[in-house]
Amino acid sequence: MGANVSRQDDLTKNEFLCKFVGKEHVPVEDSMFWESFLKFHIAFPTNSQEQLSLDSRLESTCQSFITHNLLTGNLGSLISVFRSKVIELLALSDQESTLHVWQSFNALFIIRTLVKYIVETGSEYQLLQHFEAMSMGKRESVTKQDEESTSETNSLTVDGSKFESFLEAIVHIIVVIPVKDFTYHLHLEAVNNLITLLSVHLYSSQSTEKSSIYRAIYKCSHGNTLMSALLHFVSRRTQMPQSMFGVNSGGSFVFGIAESLWSMLTFRKSQDILLGADLVNTFRDHFPLANQSLLLILILTNHHSSKENLYRYSLFNCANASEAEQSKDPISFKIDFSVLYNTLCQIITIDQATLLLYLLLHRNQRFYKFVMAQPDLQNLVIPILQTLYHAPDSTSHHIYMSLIILLILSEDDGFNKSVHQIMLKTITWYTERSISEISLGGLLVLVVIRTIQYNMLKMRDKYLHTNCLAALANMSGQFRYLHPYVAQRMVSLFETLAKKHSRLDNLLKQPANGVSLDVQTSKEDMLQDLSVLEEVLRMVLEILNSCLSHQLLYCPNLVYTLLYKKHVFENFRSHHAFQDIIQNIDMVVGFFSSRLQRVQEQRGELGVNEVLEVISKGASQWSSDRLRKFPDLKFKYVEENEPQEFFIPYVWTLVSKCGCIHFSSESMKGIITETIVNC
Repeated sequence: MGANVSRQDDLTKNEFLCKFVGKEHVPVEDSMFWESFLKFHIAFPTNSQEQLSLDSRLESTCQSFITHNLLTGNLGSLISVFRSKVIELLALSDQESTLHVWQSFNALFIIRTLVKYIVETGSEYQLLQHFEAMSMGKRESVTKQDEESTSETNSLTVDGSKFESFLEAIVHIIVVIPVKDFTYHLHLEAVNNLITLLSVHLYSSQSTEKSSIYRAIYKCSHGNTLMSALLHFVSRRTQMPQSMFGVNSGGSFVFGIAESLWSMLTFRKSQDILLGADLVNTFRDHFPLANQSLLLILILTNHHSSKENLYRYSLFNCANASEAEQSKDPISFKIDFSVLYNTLCQIITIDQATLLLYLLLHRNQRFYKFVMAQPDLQNLVIPILQTLYHAPDSTSHHIYMSLIILLILSEDDGFNKSVHQIMLKTITWYTERSISEISLGGLLVLVVIRTIQYNMLKMRDKYLHTNCLAALANMSGQFRYLHPYVAQRMVSLFETLAKKHSRLDNLLKQPANGVSLDVQTSKEDMLQDLSVLEEVLRMVLEILNSCLSHQLLYCPNLVYTLLYKKHVFENFRSHHAFQDIIQNIDMVVGFFSSRLQRVQEQRGELGVNEVLEVISKGASQWSSDRLRKFPDLKFKYVEENEPQEFFIPYVWTLVSKCGCIHFSSESMKGIITETIVNC
């Protein structure tokens, strides 16, 4: 440290660091020490593995800090120095502020390292003690009554004033100082400090409502501008600069990082490569400020979700900066929705982006309407379909959120119409069958049906296939020009489920004499499976009926498939759960069968195109009034009670898995620990 480059191996031998964590108090006024101490260069950890490596090298140093700081108060001195640097930064020009930015970053990096160690090994109260600790001499000058208890750490008062002033300085960095190449890492470190402070929840069994740190963060008077700044960081997706603090590697303000590591940090790939299969890592490594800001947004909005939460309010009430606001509803801040939308389209295949999109679509009506009006919806929908298509490669949480987004989109009739008007050429990732051209709506139906079948075979999750079917049901009244393969897959879905239903039904009808208890239990499971199957079969029939009732004229391929596969409905005509709706399908099949028979008697055997021609002519003469009326299929997503039980463990799993900070799982508490460890 000091003026020379420091490798991680040299940290424990550095004289400035040893003095800071040692027995000697370093006063704020010792400017020579602080100027030298904060001019250090260190290999900055850019991912959790590098963070873990640094943590292991710093453990003895952190232990020395814990042993001495309550008597020296050196952390408090560092925080005071840091605050003064930030205050001065706001008044300096770019050229004048480079040194201050560098030193402020270094101070923040040290503070985060120490805070993280205390959070993982101690308690929140101990952390606040270290924030507020004064030197022995200063305490004696404040009150003579402390003379008898200067060695008793529990006697330290914790009023949180120094912590709150530190928090305010961090927020000022994020919301006041503009992001430029030479400030990029300072902003990143400020965001990382907030995440680290909030991680106290992972290591405490008490609710966040009782946490002093959470109370301070959630009562922050700058909450609205903080959320605005964080969302702008995500939206702009600024790439990490090639140099730190705006100086090339030959200058004096650059980290002394080994050449191989530096190459990794500054390696720029083309946009196409960055958006490849390993998007989680490339987004974290090349756009760390956007990545960490996105994770922080998710933390702030999902905690305290059932109480007054300024961060949630701010996110859910932001408006489009490029449009005049017509509504009288309150606006928290403005952001360019088109830039935000384009960014989300680029990164939507990663969990944290999917979760942010869910929050915006579900809770921000302005953003929802904006998305519904976009002519290039395929840029958003296709990546979501890719996630579902590659379901085995994704977490169940990611699959759920992707499906819920499709369900929310399908609640809009305009969306359901437009997806069938957007035509796509060859979809290379869809490998089950080569399709030269298909509508976006057709592709959506194919992928959702595939997800249902995958779920029925592998996951057996009722909640998942309910959302799948609800999205298809919402769209069914607008199905148009379905590709022949899409029509086949819709009817094949019913056929596959019908065969499974028949097998289960036959097994249950077998004599139960002499059956063991285990088999009886198994039959109870089979009865439950049969009930679920019947719900799914009924919904598939309702989807087919909805399409025939509203769009028969525009779906000749579906009619063709129903004629070809009419035998699959035979066993259900007399079933009490299906017979009413199958009557409609039988009526359609009967009408077109008779027309085909008459034409065949005149012309002889018909080819596929001739059959479709007959169907199209017959459809123009068909009247849907012949069919029995059923209520329109309209499903709306409703968030379950206590959503934080799902979202909070999910968010912290993403922070641990996709962020650049490593959090030790050894002392974590509760269900979050299990989720993070299992991920």
